[in-house]
Amino acid sequence: MTRYQRCRTEEHTISRRKLLTGTLGTAGLALGLGDLLTGSTAVANQLKTGHKRVLNVFLHGGVSQLETWDPKPGTDTGGPFRAIPTSVPGIHICELLPYTAMQMHRLSIVRSLDTHNSDHGRGVVEMTTGRKETPGTDYPHLGAVTAKSLMPDTFTLPSHILIRSSPGGRNVESEFHKAAYLGPRFASMAIYDAKPPQLEALPAPLTAEADVRRNAFRESANSRFARRRRTADTEAFNFSFTQARELLAQRHVFEVSRESESDLQRYGTSQFGKHCLLARRLLEYGVPYVQVNHADYDSHHENFDFHIEQLGEFDQPFATLISDLADRGLLAETLICVMSEFGRTPKINATYGRDHWGTAWSVVLGGTGIQPGAVIGKTNENGTEVVDRSVDHGHVFHTILQAVGVNSLGEFDVGGRPFPIADPAKDSIGELLA
Repeated sequence: MTRYQRCRTEEHTISRRKLLTGTLGTAGLALGLGDLLTGSTAVANQLKTGHKRVLNVFLHGGVSQLETWDPKPGTDTGGPFRAIPTSVPGIHICELLPYTAMQMHRLSIVRSLDTHNSDHGRGVVEMTTGRKETPGTDYPHLGAVTAKSLMPDTFTLPSHILIRSSPGGRNVESEFHKAAYLGPRFASMAIYDAKPPQLEALPAPLTAEADVRRNAFRESANSRFARRRRTADTEAFNFSFTQARELLAQRHVFEVSRESESDLQRYGTSQFGKHCLLARRLLEYGVPYVQVNHADYDSHHENFDFHIEQLGEFDQPFATLISDLADRGLLAETLICVMSEFGRTPKINATYGRDHWGTAWSVVLGGTGIQPGAVIGKTNENGTEVVDRSVDHGHVFHTILQAVGVNSLGEFDVGGRPFPIADPAKDSIGELLA
């Protein structure tokens, strides 16, 4: 179907600054040094680990709560879709999510977000940092906080991975996956279109044995240099170099084509389906934070048609992922979140769309540490305001961290200075925690 230019805000155009400050991070940039980085001493197959993980599915553009988690059929704002029963008696969601409805006994809904925000960029920042956006101040992304908090010392894969479609076109969403004061070690590595990182092989004349000797010499020289000149920047570079070398030995982790034909069929042929299958693979290998983006929910025009299309692509792969994580014992170790930067207006506009709405909308949580099959909060009859248990991005951030065992009220020690892990003015949604 024909897509309209929904939003004309600056963040929907790509700029040189955004290109130069992308989300690949230092670890990702090091992958371009493939001809220098082989001969890893790491075990080729990363062992599955028992630490907690976070899977965040971000529906970019602002998914409509009325067409997903908080339907209002038969009201002046409800639109044309029915509410259907789920696997939890008494909980209904929109009929556009029939497969997800059958997984609701493993998930919970928070229907009472009021974030006082209707700006895309600000909404992405606030939902993924748990803080109000403040000019001149950067806070670390949820992925960076999770990676620093949960990554085992012996973990050799990237700990903060973003899976998304290749950037391009007129509607490129901003990612804002900053590690801020936590340092580049915890910045995101982006995987585009479910394709593994482009890792170059050794030059033909260079044998594996020679490369091992070459790297041993480099490490010896680095150690001598670092005795008097060690800095945060050199540490970050050395970590990135080592991690890139480990990736060469473990590139199979990112190859979704290794999954069975039956799994490839179950997740479907859509790009989002492949992204969900790759996310399952990364979680199985113990990656602490995986985010999967699904874009184009900014439905200022033809909201209902676009949600049929977008949620039709989202529903079955997401439900399959939840079911697989449960069947493989990973859901007990993995926190699931489905979020957006805001919701959509209850009022339907003149072009049959819904506009930006941060006043009363929903997120979904599930997995480890979360009480399953719950509904927290409530909106009024036609969804225009929260009438019970109002929460915001800060509460969601605390809840995610506490669910995976992080003391979100504690502090990080960064260079001898304390930094609160999450907004100290907020706390978790306590009744949602198991």
